Amino acid sequence: MDRDLHHQTVQRALELGRGTDPAVLPEIIALLRFPSTEVRRLAASAIAKLAPFGADPVAAIPALVPVALRDAHPQVQQYALKALKCFGHHAAAHLADLDDLTNNPHAKDYVRRAANSAATAIREAVRLQQENARHKCLRCGCETTAEEHARSQQAFQRSFCDSCFDEVYLDRRNFDAKVELSKTITAKAGTLVQSDGERLIADWLAAHHIAYRYDERYRILNGHAIRPDFYLPELDVYIEYWGMDTADYKIGMLKKQQLYQQEGKRLISIHPPDKPHLDTLLRRKLALFGYTIPPA
Repeated sequence: MDRDLHHQTVQRALELGRGTDPAVLPEIIALLRFPSTEVRRLAASAIAKLAPFGADPVAAIPALVPVALRDAHPQVQQYALKALKCFGHHAAAHLADLDDLTNNPHAKDYVRRAANSAATAIREAVRLQQENARHKCLRCGCETTAEEHARSQQAFQRSFCDSCFDEVYLDRRNFDAKVELSKTITAKAGTLVQSDGERLIADWLAAHHIAYRYDERYRILNGHAIRPDFYLPELDVYIEYWGMDTADYKIGMLKKQQLYQQEGKRLISIHPPDKPHLDTLLRRKLALFGYTIPPA
């Protein structure tokens, strides 16, 4: 990198960090993509300083999240996590990501502590917001009590009155039971899966000592809960096996892919024709995310 350009960019990042005008946020966000570690760190710090002055969380949070979770330099992650913390309840959709980073044994200790601190602060901000907010049932439109909201929020991340909660709960329980009954194939590690394609993926992950969670419900976007086929918590990567060819299935597939894309999640899609080449495909896709599988 040109030394003069680097120096000028560092000085600009410092200048932006000393200001109080939230209108400069787009320029700072652009600096988060700069190749220099120092510039990215200063940009994250500048966003944190702008948060109290009205920096737009809708723009800031999606820019900060990939840096906080996956930047190649741990110190940049730490500063991005501190910035994310400053946006309080606005960052609530990323609590699961922060929890995963907190528990990731491959992350630096100070990064894990920063992730835990951010998650704790965001949860407290959410709690305070909910104490003062009025909520309506998403099913019937009636205003919910604090107890009704807390109960349904814990179960569904949505607000339902008690009457509608019972109906939604029964629908969800029946769906979950149907899914569990469809898990009839056993992978080598003992995981029960729904298809031969999923078995091959589970066996491949286990053979390469890659930790995964299978079919675990995860709130990925406000108002929507999805069940990823596989989530690799130590790599922050999702794997979906798109194994059916019906019209309804394809509509659901496109919606799910859209949710991943909107939240900036790292997704590996696998289809039935990929099964004979699974090893090559997974090695190549994971390498794109910076994770190289040692030769067999």
